[in-house]
Amino acid sequence: MADAADPDAAAPSYPAHWEADVLLRDGHTAQLRPVRPSDRDLLEQFYSRVSDQSKYLRFFAPMPRLSERDLVRFTTVDHRDRVALVMLVAEKMIAIGRYDVVGDGEAEVAFLVEDEHQGRGIAQVLLEHLAQAGRERGVRRFVAEVLPENQKMIQVFRDAGYEVKGGFAEGVMRLEFPIDPTDTAIGVMQDREHRSEAASIAGFFGARSVAVIGASRRQDTIGQALVRHLVLGGYTGRVYAVNPSSEPVSGMPAYASVSEIPGDVDVAVVAVPADAVPDVVLDCAAKGVHGLVVISAGFAETGQEGRERQRRMVGLARSYGLRLVGPNCLGIINTDPEVGLNASLAPSMPQHGRVGFFCQSGALGTAILEETSARGLGLSTFVSAGNRADVSGNDLLQYWEEDPATEVILLYLESIGNPRKFSRIARRVSRHKPVVAVRSGRATQGVPVGHAVRSIGAPPAAVDAMFKQAGVIQVDNLDEMFDVGQLLAHQPLPRGGRIALVGNSDAIALLAADAAVGSGLSVSKSVLLGVEAGAGEFESALDAAIDDDDVDAVVAIYIPPLNTTGAAVADVLARVGEQSDKPLVSTFLGAEGVPELLRVPDLAGSVVGRGSVPSYPAVEAAVRALGRVVAYASWLEKPEGGGDSLDDVDLGRARRQLNEILMHAPEGRDLDYPEIQQLLAAYGVPAWERVPVADVEEAVDVGKRLGWDVVLKATAERLRSRADLAHVWRNIDGEQEMREAWRSLSELISQPEDAGFVVQKVAAPGVPVDIGGVEDPLFGPTISFSIAGNLTELVGDRAFRIPPITALEAAEMVREIRAAPLLFGYRGSDLVDVAAIEDLLRRVALLKNDLPQLRRIELDLVHVTADGVCVLGATAAVAPVADARSDWFARRLTTQPGDTLPS
Repeated sequence: MADAADPDAAAPSYPAHWEADVLLRDGHTAQLRPVRPSDRDLLEQFYSRVSDQSKYLRFFAPMPRLSERDLVRFTTVDHRDRVALVMLVAEKMIAIGRYDVVGDGEAEVAFLVEDEHQGRGIAQVLLEHLAQAGRERGVRRFVAEVLPENQKMIQVFRDAGYEVKGGFAEGVMRLEFPIDPTDTAIGVMQDREHRSEAASIAGFFGARSVAVIGASRRQDTIGQALVRHLVLGGYTGRVYAVNPSSEPVSGMPAYASVSEIPGDVDVAVVAVPADAVPDVVLDCAAKGVHGLVVISAGFAETGQEGRERQRRMVGLARSYGLRLVGPNCLGIINTDPEVGLNASLAPSMPQHGRVGFFCQSGALGTAILEETSARGLGLSTFVSAGNRADVSGNDLLQYWEEDPATEVILLYLESIGNPRKFSRIARRVSRHKPVVAVRSGRATQGVPVGHAVRSIGAPPAAVDAMFKQAGVIQVDNLDEMFDVGQLLAHQPLPRGGRIALVGNSDAIALLAADAAVGSGLSVSKSVLLGVEAGAGEFESALDAAIDDDDVDAVVAIYIPPLNTTGAAVADVLARVGEQSDKPLVSTFLGAEGVPELLRVPDLAGSVVGRGSVPSYPAVEAAVRALGRVVAYASWLEKPEGGGDSLDDVDLGRARRQLNEILMHAPEGRDLDYPEIQQLLAAYGVPAWERVPVADVEEAVDVGKRLGWDVVLKATAERLRSRADLAHVWRNIDGEQEMREAWRSLSELISQPEDAGFVVQKVAAPGVPVDIGGVEDPLFGPTISFSIAGNLTELVGDRAFRIPPITALEAAEMVREIRAAPLLFGYRGSDLVDVAAIEDLLRRVALLKNDLPQLRRIELDLVHVTADGVCVLGATAAVAPVADARSDWFARRLTTQPGDTLPS
């Protein structure tokens, strides 16, 4: 947001929502905002640093300096027909981009980037944000005049993902391209976002030098512990101790500030009082540090003053190009033997493995690391983000997607700053690597103190649907996360949900069979070997189960007789598990994790290799973990993409209609029924005519016009949800019947004058369903499906999805509600046209996805018959959305509520 103290920013026309923190190609940050008249000096200084060659390529002529008139012209714009955005790092302008409208829906665009910063992807970011601004201002097409030798800029336009067309005249190339956000353009943007965010995290994990700021000689201090953990953890890089007194720490020389360190510093770990952190940020920025890990507390978790302190710290760090983990965090770990980075408060380095772990709570992080070690679950990398002021789980997902050392991703989420982005990234990552998540505050949508994020307004079931659609394996608690994680880390994915039970305990086998039913699995084979069964019997039974084509996974149960170690059986389990292409889990001696007897060596250096057999103290936990993994494997089998395109969709018509409404009602309003009919028609959805009537005479006239066989019903909100009020009179087939219906309903309903009576044709008998769509400012669009009626509301029998949805997802929505049998001939009733419901769901989902200004829409009465669907009633509302979903079309880092950019 704009700084209210700045007269430029306070100008009525200043578009504060265009301000953004952005991430560049090399993983460093910058700040982007509209130009201001007070930027005159910044522009002049910037221009003085630009080479003559770059100036010539921009202006097609030698321009060694800008005149006073030029300075005023370039910094004074109307933010409508003349738009300019500047990029700042360390309070210096490093680039400027602008467009000027030159015709109807057409604007000329140009850029100038300081030579020192060229090659960092700055022009691409400026182009994305200028295009987003242009779309808001009604610009449809950009044009650019470029000298043929300016190949870098030509490539920027070609790489933008737009359809570029150009000509050549008088020694100048003319490029023109539409700025509609095509799938290709969005894909290009998201690919750049992925690479820059992955690079920013790689800078932390691959650090070759770390400075501990706040290092101390005292044994009981955080700073001393951080130095000790780095050194004893086997860090292969350089460690520098920084404290004001320059006292040596653990025999190492210390420096009074980071800037005094003779070598480069990649990462700074900060353990100083909160009020001293801003000075540390400035010192690190001057040194060229890539990122900060702020262990210090005293920020947003302490209240309003701390939140303000945290906002200032993040804004300062980003303005100087630094990324930040924390504050109030445990730290970061990379177990790669070639790095050995333990920049955390964890007293010992976790075992090296193939699991990446992200959590937010620093206090919980220690317990998590202890649990992974106890289970033998090795980690590749670990991040405790604390208050998650900057670096988030989304950033880590971007990094782990390409990290060859990470095969499984575990997330403990206490808040989600950008759910839309999380959904998009997780859906892509889950196609290659399983993502397991625990989400606290799941029922309440609450967030911990210190997490400066907005609350998600969408219902919990909608958030669960987002995780499901993205392929994320959502579990209920940390124990279950480890149960699923150790299975994914050590065993192959199952091909289906048929399991075999092999064991020497009838009672535990029965528990496993019951658990299988509850987890959506089926027991296709049960081999009970008897209490005295030995290694030979187990090996034969396990081999036979794994070779059985009707078995997808095996659960081994071994409770040893007295005075038996079970070592021989363990050897069999480990050998079979290593060679099997089907997952094998066990309840072995009541052990938890992967006991040493069930481990196989790992050539990559992990303590526990692939093929090791995970053990669970309770067989129910083993089966439940298998159920989660089977569901994930089933998700992987689903086709990607949006499926077949829909016919009869006119997005332009719908967008024009809603924009025109908002022009006359800038604050938004409810749509009337004819407007809703028009909107739905643009998406190929016919809504039945219903005619409002003010008195009985109008009702009679409408009934005659419609040819009778009509209904009279009250549509006021207070009545539509009241099952105890008969507010509908059906099958009216004449004037006398209409008068009787009007009299009866008017007597029954209190305040009939505002009951909202309408007359409508009678629909054929069928099943009433409800389809809704809402726009949450943080979460984005959701759609829902249910059988219509009060009972649905009472029991919460509603399916949710995040649009757009595929044909398969629409089919799943229809079938997953508990009342679905009503649509499929329940107790001899007629089958309805389910395919028509699925088509309608996809159209409403696309409508809601395309139009963020549509705050809500509800088709509250859809009649489904054997011959199709009839939309008999609907409500909708629009609202302004100046920056809604802006991250879809232009890269920007998430900001915290109340964030401001330094002026």
